[in-house]
Amino acid sequence: MSLASRFAAGEVLFTAWSNVPDAITIESLCQAPFDAVTLDMQHGGHSDDSVLRCLKPVAASGKPGLVRIPVGRFDMASRALDFGAEAVIAPMINSVDDARAFASFMKFPPLGERSWGPAFALARRKESDSAALLAGDNAHTLAFAMIETRRAYEALDDILAVKGIDGVFVGPSDLSIAWTDGAKVAPTLEDMMEAVGIIAARARAAGKRAGIYLGDMSIAGRQAKMGYQLFAVGPEARLMSTGARALIDQARASFT
Repeated sequence: MSLASRFAAGEVLFTAWSNVPDAITIESLCQAPFDAVTLDMQHGGHSDDSVLRCLKPVAASGKPGLVRIPVGRFDMASRALDFGAEAVIAPMINSVDDARAFASFMKFPPLGERSWGPAFALARRKESDSAALLAGDNAHTLAFAMIETRRAYEALDDILAVKGIDGVFVGPSDLSIAWTDGAKVAPTLEDMMEAVGIIAARARAAGKRAGIYLGDMSIAGRQAKMGYQLFAVGPEARLMSTGARALIDQARASFT
């Protein structure tokens, strides 16, 4: 099933968040119990080249691939889809104009102005009919606008109303910096949780999806009740550290 169809079925999905631009590392993430894999170009090490190469093992695993593009790199949104990504997350979408520009690169006419060039996507999605891909791709591929500033929060309803925007994705660290006027990074800031809930509720009311980066695993259930369906977990360094600590603690516990 595609990412879009799984969301439509009401599933809550967990995506690995990758900073390491290495296809072998991505293979390992694909073998872990994540529902999807996201490649981060904004703050992670992924580049145009690594996205091209790393989406291949993701596609081979049968899991959806997502890409977070750098700020303003809407051209990369189109390239990520051409390389086989099923969704693109765009940071710092702070206005309707930002949202419209992003959507225009994500969608074919009449919704947008995306250019045609799906050679990699056809092969990776095992699709031989280019006409079928064109007919269904606007619904199959998802555009997530990041809400991470006060400007974005204030423009939320207008951003959600843009045709071609399929959902929003909250960056809780940046949102907390904005919420505290630069005083702290606190992705689970309680004073911000009402706003986090409002973002998901308004997205769902608009018939769109809501995702969030999950810094604290223990609040996933609370945020799922708010309406979030996509949770990002990672990056690799955190996964390795957490896993290593759990294994070593288990081994040391056996000494007693």
